[in-house]
Amino acid sequence: MSILIVGGAGYIGSHTAKRVAAAGQEPIVLDNLVYGHRWAVKWGPFIEGDLADAALLERVFKAHRIEAVIHFAAFTYVGESVTNPRKYFRNNLVNALNLLDAMVDHGVRDIVFSSTCATYGEPTEVPIPETHRQDPVNPYGEAKLAVEKALKWYSGAYGLRYAALRYFNAAGASPEAEIGEDHDPETHLIPLAIAAALGRRAQLDVYGTDYPTPDGTAVRDYIHVDDLAEAHRLALTELQKGTSSLQLNLGTGRGNSVREVIAAVERATGHPVPHREVARRAGDPPALVADARKAFATLGWKPKYPDLQTIVDHAVRWHQKHEPERK
Repeated sequence: MSILIVGGAGYIGSHTAKRVAAAGQEPIVLDNLVYGHRWAVKWGPFIEGDLADAALLERVFKAHRIEAVIHFAAFTYVGESVTNPRKYFRNNLVNALNLLDAMVDHGVRDIVFSSTCATYGEPTEVPIPETHRQDPVNPYGEAKLAVEKALKWYSGAYGLRYAALRYFNAAGASPEAEIGEDHDPETHLIPLAIAAALGRRAQLDVYGTDYPTPDGTAVRDYIHVDDLAEAHRLALTELQKGTSSLQLNLGTGRGNSVREVIAAVERATGHPVPHREVARRAGDPPALVADARKAFATLGWKPKYPDLQTIVDHAVRWHQKHEPERK
């Protein structure tokens, strides 16, 4: 079976391609390499291209006899989405519609969509269940929610079967240190803390120490990227059994604070994390934690690496091993 993985040269996409290949299916990676990396494509054919290119999509679906799609390709910088919404709606929404149209035209029914907890907006309850109202507070979350809505209507009209997977905080690296997290610019806490500990950046900024949390810093649900990848594979399997639609949170169900992350990085590296405390960022809620019980029950999925220290250890190992070749 050929599975088209759009954005498969990116962080989560490359880990999912690895999982798909391990299950005996062929991952066909399509990526424009704006944020993805050619070195991250290690399983299956690679096609460099963009979802805006309808002719390319036509050729890909014909040449590779695609049987299902896992869609990751998106811009993901929340702040940038506020200052440049046209970029986010065109890439994250319009281009996703191009992909859905190509699927319909070629009779491909199953798609797993990379959504986000940003579709919920400011949480009114924590942990956040799938039934929480969806009211995004930025164009990034709004565009992701718009794709979820399009999937619903395409499902009713064209028989598409879809899984919308709402992630919390993806983190870590492959346990074998083959692939890992490498964004430019980097905005995620764990790689920024690692870079500070290893002397690759001057310091880490801690945004807000006066939150109503146990230690005053923001709490997030960190989910190992390999566990995320496995959830995508299992979701696709569920669709192929005939399930018409899934909306699932992916997280561990427990949160860790910024200070706890810093401590875990210090233990993993054996070095202090130079940091300074600065004011809160606008729009950052005190805590974001998933109620992931539905994913556990529906997919038979449970995080293999739920412990923050293990997540950080895997990330540190990859950063230490691969930094020279990524330069």
